[in-house]
Amino acid sequence: MLEVQDLSVNYRGVWALEEINLCLKPGQLTGLIGPNGAGKSTLIKAMLGLVPTYTGQVLFEGRPLKRQRKRVAYVPQRSQIDWDYPVTTWSVVTMACAGSRRFGRSRRQVEHIARDALSRVEMLDLRSRQIGELSGGQQQRVFLARALAQQADLFLFDEPFTGVDKKTEAIILGLFAELCAGGKTLLICSHEWGEALNRYDRLLLLNQRLLANDTPQAVMTLDNIRRAYGENLQPSPDGYREEPFFC
Repeated sequence: MLEVQDLSVNYRGVWALEEINLCLKPGQLTGLIGPNGAGKSTLIKAMLGLVPTYTGQVLFEGRPLKRQRKRVAYVPQRSQIDWDYPVTTWSVVTMACAGSRRFGRSRRQVEHIARDALSRVEMLDLRSRQIGELSGGQQQRVFLARALAQQADLFLFDEPFTGVDKKTEAIILGLFAELCAGGKTLLICSHEWGEALNRYDRLLLLNQRLLANDTPQAVMTLDNIRRAYGENLQPSPDGYREEPFFC
């Protein structure tokens, strides 16, 4: 179980996150949603120790998460990755094996893990391709394979469905289901809306504070949505939208 206790982040007097408390159980697919600037990416980074926290702690199986980073696979937003860096698909995945918590692997073992991970995302045939030459969906699949190769217990994904094709989306969802069935803990930061949110077992609704933590049906009430996104919310055929802007 992952536990976030009284986590707050303050940037020069401005609160990015205030007193976040939550628990993530293994085997559940949890979605993290909220408007732009709500602190979703900040929460993931704060959990990992990538940004300084003002108060609070993060525990994984009762121990500080920052001491167990090798048990975590983190896939950031695509915009945070340098796609011009001269590296092949194969190297992206094999480097993850070298940084995982399981040391002492032979070269043959590393190659087996990398081949298996790339095969699961249907990217083995493109293992010699430069990462910058791939499509957006293919790039996302490579980083999903990298996460698989780490053989982690906790998986954190920041906007994995942004800019991907239907095939990649189906592959990602299939692997999420496999990981949950294997007892892994998953948190997915998402800008999705409408029926797509029903794919999650639980939703966390965030806007600096954690406003709701429950099933999608319990979280996505008009009252909760207005608390998170504001009062200028209008009904639409696909759910709700905000005027003049809604993400």
